[in-house]
Order: sequence, then C-alpha cells, then structure tokens
Amino acid sequence: MLAGDDPRVVAGAAVGSLALGGGDRYSDLDLTFAVADDVPVVQVLEDWTRTLGDELGALHLVDLERAPTVYRVFLLPDALQFDLSLTPAARFAPAGPRWRTLFGEIVESEARTPKPPVAADLLGWGVIYGLHARSCIERGRLWQAEHYVGAVRDHALSLACLRRGLQAVQARGYDDLPADALAAFEGTHIGSLEPERLRSALSAAMRRLLEEGKEAAMPSVDVLAERVAVIDQRST
Repeated sequence: MLAGDDPRVVAGAAVGSLALGGGDRYSDLDLTFAVADDVPVVQVLEDWTRTLGDELGALHLVDLERAPTVYRVFLLPDALQFDLSLTPAARFAPAGPRWRTLFGEIVESEARTPKPPVAADLLGWGVIYGLHARSCIERGRLWQAEHYVGAVRDHALSLACLRRGLQAVQARGYDDLPADALAAFEGTHIGSLEPERLRSALSAAMRRLLEEGKEAAMPSVDVLAERVAVIDQRST
C-alpha cells in the first residue's frame, strides 16, 4: 500500500459511499490521508501522482482545495474514479458521516460537518437564474437559456429536498423525493430549444421554485411571486 510505505503519512480513512459498506460497482473510490505537519501536503500529492500514473495508469483530472484539505481526482484505466485527499495531521478529522478510519489517529475536536444549503439562498439564486433565463430567451441565446432554466429547476428540487431532510446538494436527494413531489416537476423539462418550449419550461420551473419557497415558509416569497409575474407580463 502506497500510504503504508510512506513515513510522511500518519493516518488514513475511507470516505464516501464505500466507506461503510454501501455503494455499488459504479461508486467512486474515495481515500483520505493525514500528512505529518512538518511536510508540505503538495509534496506528497505530487509524489503520489507520479507513482499512481506510473504504476496504475491513473490520469489526473482535477484538483479542489477546501482548506485544510486538498483533493485530487484521478481516472483509472477501467473508468473508475479515484478521489484522493490529503490533510495536515493536526487538522485530520471526519468531514461527514461517511468515514471509516483505516489507521492512525483523527482529531475528534476538529470534526467538520458540511453545512446544508440555506433555503433563502436556494430561493434567491433560483429567482436570479430565472431572470437570466428569461433574458437569454428574449435575446435568442437559447443554449444559455437552457442552462439557466435547468438551474431554476435544480434550485427548486434542492429546496424540496431540504425541507424533507434529504441531501440537498449535487442532486443527491432528488431520487429520494416522494413520487408526487417529483411529478410536480414534469413540466420543467426542456423538450427542445424552441423559444416557446423554453418559456414553458421556465414558467413551470419558476412556479415550482416559488411553491417550494411557500412550503418552506420563506417570508419574501409572495413579493417575489408578484415581481416575477410583472416581469413576465412586460416580456409579452
């Protein structure tokens, strides 16, 4: 094992869907390690990247830094995604419930639980994307409009997940929503880039966004609904 042969690495854990015995053959491999505090994390990361490329044919896809942790994502030859993350030992702690310590020690007092999105932010950004979508449709920027219509739908779905206690990030809770809740989103799908189809999907997505805002008891939702309605009337 690469970590076991490297004295700079003092602890490790499995994270993600495979950490606690779940997942399936499509699940990513997620491993995280603690690097001794007197060693630069990037030094270990670059050394391991070369070794993984030489021995396993791993291709480096992308990096993501969420202090104090650095993530590097690889693609293996069998299309397996491997997420490797490294953290200074003094800050090595679970960043969520899907964690299984493999060796070494973690810093219990440093446990970091990701915060769920804020309902007001989901509603606010959903409205902003709705305004962008409308502008793009009227300007004939139909591919960009399609992007923003989907963003409105995603924020409405995230609100639906949030108020039901489901995961509200990266679409992880969508498929766990009740069937009747998902049925209400059927009109939000975009069948083509025809302006009228985009307008129809946008209208449906905005209705769902505002309805989810009402169900979440957002104080500004009625005012938002009035102002969005006025904007729609001016565009006709």
